[in-house]
Amino acid sequence: MFEQVSAAPPDPILGLTEAFKTDPRPEKVNLGVGVFQDDEGRTPVLKAVKAAEAALLAAEKTKNYFPIAGEPEFGRKVEEFLFGEAAVPGARTAQTPGGTGALRVAADFFAEISQSRRVWLSDPTWPNHRGVFGAPGLAIQPYPYYDAARRSVNAGALADALDKVPAGDAVVLHLCCHNPTGADLDAEQWKTVSEIAARRGWLPIFDAAYIGFGDSLEADRAPLRPFLDAGVEMLIATSFSKNFGLYRERAGALTLVAPARAADAVFSRIKRVIRVLYSNPPAHGGQIVQTILSDALLRQVWRDELNGMCARIHAMRARFAEGMARRAPDRDFAFIRAQRGMFSFSGISAAHVAWLRSERAIYMTGDGRINVAGLTPQNLDYVCDAVAAALRTERGG
Repeated sequence: MFEQVSAAPPDPILGLTEAFKTDPRPEKVNLGVGVFQDDEGRTPVLKAVKAAEAALLAAEKTKNYFPIAGEPEFGRKVEEFLFGEAAVPGARTAQTPGGTGALRVAADFFAEISQSRRVWLSDPTWPNHRGVFGAPGLAIQPYPYYDAARRSVNAGALADALDKVPAGDAVVLHLCCHNPTGADLDAEQWKTVSEIAARRGWLPIFDAAYIGFGDSLEADRAPLRPFLDAGVEMLIATSFSKNFGLYRERAGALTLVAPARAADAVFSRIKRVIRVLYSNPPAHGGQIVQTILSDALLRQVWRDELNGMCARIHAMRARFAEGMARRAPDRDFAFIRAQRGMFSFSGISAAHVAWLRSERAIYMTGDGRINVAGLTPQNLDYVCDAVAAALRTERGG
């Protein structure tokens, strides 16, 4: 049987990292993989995380299983993280193996309860969304999102499309720091989308992978508020990989918002999905998050570190835009400043991407998405020079 099985194609992002690792050129730069890097090009363990781990190690007395949905206190802290101090009566939260695990639980749950079995994804979106929501057999439809000419959200086309989504369908929305474009809706546009969701009766599924990497924790979670105010049912898949630096710990959560009278019954269906998929969540990453969010001192240390990561991303956006303005004055890179989060649709073509990889050992995804956090003071000039050289190739320079 196995001799007849062909190899799967490499993952478009993780496969890029493998190619980068085997490249022998010392000047190589990886702008593809979605991890935060500091000014030295390292992905650090946060001080708050180190302190929380030390406290957990000293206090741990058992390796017994967690409940199916994880510890209740973890759920409460996640809901405070998402909604602030005011309780949301119809909210229920399950700890999951990372944000991807949360999305897969959401996909399987929706496939189980939905009559339409149809989900709408932004065009473009994170490539893994298609695999996650396609795995349980959901039909996938695109909705317009990005205006490549204007380098911003195509808000009019987006609203028109979402106003035609049938009741009972699901729509995946990037809460902040849209991946891959870096272009986010503004507050008024989010209000419009919430009104459409309430009127049309489709289910928002928020992918909340980058809270705190856009502007601030409060600003990045703010788009949830108009949906709450409008009484919209929703699912929120939260990742703590980026904002807590817990990539390999796979710490995530799926939060249900339902009418209070129905929340327990609906959440029981989510727990049944979890039982079949992985039975109960791993402990360590979630306990780190819970410990930090439960301790005022650790929470402040973490907030300071999160703000520092966000500030570095903003600084690299500004410096890259400035560097390209000097080297390629006929091309407008000012939009890089306005985008949010780690990622940017750079406007670099597939041909430029291939040239940069072969000639300059600079790696990025084929659509020109770059991880701005992969830029450092040490490689910024090299990258700007290389991108300018790539752009000259199309003019015969």
